[in-house]
Amino acid sequence: MKKSYAIGIDVGGSSLKCGLVNSAGEVIYSFLFPLNNVLTEGEVIAFIHAAIRKCIEQSPEKVLGVGIGFPGIVDNNIVIGGADNLPGFENLDLGSIIAASTHLNVVIDNDANMMGWGELIYGSADNCSDVVFITVGTGIGGGLIIEGKLYGGYKNRGTELGHITIQHGGVKCSCGASGCFEAYASVAALIEDYAAMHGTDASGITGRMIVENYRANEPQALKAMGKHFDYMAAGVASFINVFSPQKVVIGGGISEAGDFYIEEISKRVLQMAMPGTSQYTRIVAARLGNQAGLLGCAARVFSNFNHLKN
Repeated sequence: MKKSYAIGIDVGGSSLKCGLVNSAGEVIYSFLFPLNNVLTEGEVIAFIHAAIRKCIEQSPEKVLGVGIGFPGIVDNNIVIGGADNLPGFENLDLGSIIAASTHLNVVIDNDANMMGWGELIYGSADNCSDVVFITVGTGIGGGLIIEGKLYGGYKNRGTELGHITIQHGGVKCSCGASGCFEAYASVAALIEDYAAMHGTDASGITGRMIVENYRANEPQALKAMGKHFDYMAAGVASFINVFSPQKVVIGGGISEAGDFYIEEISKRVLQMAMPGTSQYTRIVAARLGNQAGLLGCAARVFSNFNHLKN
């Protein structure tokens, strides 16, 4: 069967992850564009155009379209806002800009939604219809797949899974509220907890370092990771009670720490979630790693535009 090709572009605060992907989920060509020195919205858009051109040059066949994962709120290919690490991008019809200059089919969505879709089509959630996807890093992002479709709430403003409240009147969150899941269970929160236990500041401490010390049975690392597992379980159990998904897929670098990571969260979730809602739910690690966003972007192109192929 003849393969089709799509371009995936995962926009982050520090780089564009770009690639050409075929319909079997194979990354044919990929590269990074650093964004560290970018000062304007126009420069970011220029990099996106350059990435598309590079991918088209490498494609064996005509490219079906381009998928772009973008931080913040995206509604109908319009970037509404929320990309705090990037200049501009407020109420910008990025989809029309890219389509007009490239004459390609374009789909743009929140980056966590794209990662979740990638895991559904090519990763840990294949053959599922109902999935909660959580990505754990500096913050916590997420996506919902309900009856085989991405769900983002009205005008795609919802599914801010990192911002459910797990502690009333708790720690201040970057979103402006207090007590959010993200403020307690993110890797940034884990680092702050670990630093406090050592009586030092957090500079130079990484999640990887804490995991290594946890494996070495360092008391502070055991305690900090224990708190992290408890907070993760509180959030995950809440999502299971509401959505009763077939799978909860946990991504982000820390999810690759080892089997113990998912096992410790699962053990706690079983004690917290309602038996009826969790009966058919499995908690699993994401499979696609740092290519989840890129693959999800391409997968959305195939899902949305395959019927347009000649």
